[in-house]
Amino acid sequence: MPLSPPVYLDNHATTRVDPRVLEAMLPYFTDEFGNSGSVGHSFGEAARAAVAQSAASIARAINAGPNEIIFTSGATESNNLAIRGIAERQRRRGDHLVSVRTEHKAVLDPLARLARRGYEVTLLEVEQHGSPRAGWLDPQRVAEAIRDDTALVSVMLANNEIGVIQAVREIAAHCRQQGVTLHCDATQAVGKIPVDVRELGVDLMSFSAHKIYGPKGVGALFVRKTRPAVRLEPQITGGGQQEGLRSGTLNVPGIVGVARALELCLEELPTEMPRLAAFRNRLWEGLRSQISDIELCGPALDAASARGVPLRLPGNLDVAFGNVDGEALLLAMGGLAVSSGAACSSTDPGPSHVLLALGLREDRARSTLRFGLGRFNTAGEIDFAVETVARAVAKLRQLA
Repeated sequence: MPLSPPVYLDNHATTRVDPRVLEAMLPYFTDEFGNSGSVGHSFGEAARAAVAQSAASIARAINAGPNEIIFTSGATESNNLAIRGIAERQRRRGDHLVSVRTEHKAVLDPLARLARRGYEVTLLEVEQHGSPRAGWLDPQRVAEAIRDDTALVSVMLANNEIGVIQAVREIAAHCRQQGVTLHCDATQAVGKIPVDVRELGVDLMSFSAHKIYGPKGVGALFVRKTRPAVRLEPQITGGGQQEGLRSGTLNVPGIVGVARALELCLEELPTEMPRLAAFRNRLWEGLRSQISDIELCGPALDAASARGVPLRLPGNLDVAFGNVDGEALLLAMGGLAVSSGAACSSTDPGPSHVLLALGLREDRARSTLRFGLGRFNTAGEIDFAVETVARAVAKLRQLA
């Protein structure tokens, strides 16, 4: 089948809603449109039942309890609720917070806001560019950073730019040993690799629907309820929904959508992970064979942990091109949708803070493209991307 550009390879920014997800959501816009907080009539009861069923489905997917799922507008809100919810709670260990320089802005910005209010924030370094584990955080760094007054550690599971998968299970062991709450932004990991909150040992975990072929504007926060239960200070009040942790009328169609999206991801995970890894490797080999002076950003494609777990998301590729500006390259590639960094940071004209934290020079950090491969991509689209990027790079270098 011939290709009809544009070709979409920016699935870390957002994904197309799967038609099967949309099908599950549609009745809750029209026929079953009730408010899940309404009592005494069938419309409210149907909506409430849909929310309960969705919470149970999501809980099964990550090995949590249904009462441990708090619905939000997305991972940014979930991150804020987790980080500020711990920091602003009166009964906490102290005012020291620990995270990583390569975290998403949805973690770094709330931390910066707290720092302006007098909290002390420690941001840890990661393995540097050139290492086969570039971007990886040594769990021992976390252990050494924790103090008697540390209230929270926040470490993402998979990075949204370079795809590195962190050793969260080992980090959680250090946090648990020292009695510190651990939050994990798993937005890029849930639905793409196996995620089990009990195995990981996290206390709080954020994720969004629109990264897993679900709708935008809905996500969730896992809040551990097993003893001792995690206590948070609510950030949105007014109505007392969801045990008072997040007030507001629930987005029933969106909640149904995130549950169905996650169900489909888990069903297809055994075949989708190797398929996307093969496409990613095909893309890298194609680019490397046709373009000189390029290098991989992040961990090596075959890098693995001591337990044999891959250190990179199957569908992630971040590449730096010598003597080329990333923004100019984007404009020169008509028909191919990729990213020159994190979509959520597109209003920041500076180079990627993630790549700078890896030790890349500023000019090199500005010369990168991030490819996010997903469910609806084909082998033909991968080959199209190779040819499109190669032509654009050659043209820009000739002009330079």
